[in-house]
Amino acid sequence: MRVIKLGGSLFHTPELRQWLELLDSASQQDTVVIVPGGGPFADEVRHAQRLHRFSDSSAHHMALLAMAQFGLLIADLAPESQIFYYPQQDPQQLPPGLHVWLPDRSLLESSEISHSWDVSSDSLALWLSQELEADELVMIKRSTVVSSRIQALIQHGVIDKGFTSLYQRKPVLTKLFHFQQQALFPDNGLVLR
Repeated sequence: MRVIKLGGSLFHTPELRQWLELLDSASQQDTVVIVPGGGPFADEVRHAQRLHRFSDSSAHHMALLAMAQFGLLIADLAPESQIFYYPQQDPQQLPPGLHVWLPDRSLLESSEISHSWDVSSDSLALWLSQELEADELVMIKRSTVVSSRIQALIQHGVIDKGFTSLYQRKPVLTKLFHFQQQALFPDNGLVLR
């Protein structure tokens, strides 16, 4: 099983559809679970929080809904995909194919997930990979920073601050792809450490 984090920054790019086609093809032989980023939906949450100064806990809940919105869009663009709700659905029941995870309010009850901007869809993709015991996590982003070191990626704002503690708790083979690297998938990518 592979977990694929599709960055919300792909929202405005033609590469989004290209990645979905590639992932659909890869899912013919494997179970592929897409974790959507928040994209412009999460950007609106950030804007609303600056404007109205509500709590990080409420912003975190709204950001989960932003991920779900982008996930619904992705599922519609990839008509062969299936919506996946975890922890409600048993991951053992996931057949090979393309699945789109829609996070929901049940995540608010997890003690492992901080209710702050330190935990974004990056950390949630890692958490889901750990929960599902995935073979690997692939993160597809619009970042131009080339480093395999997690701390350097955090310092440059490529991944969120919460990633480190989750990764140290239970490492998962994690690869980082620039959004225009489809030709290298799945054999290459920057392996994080």
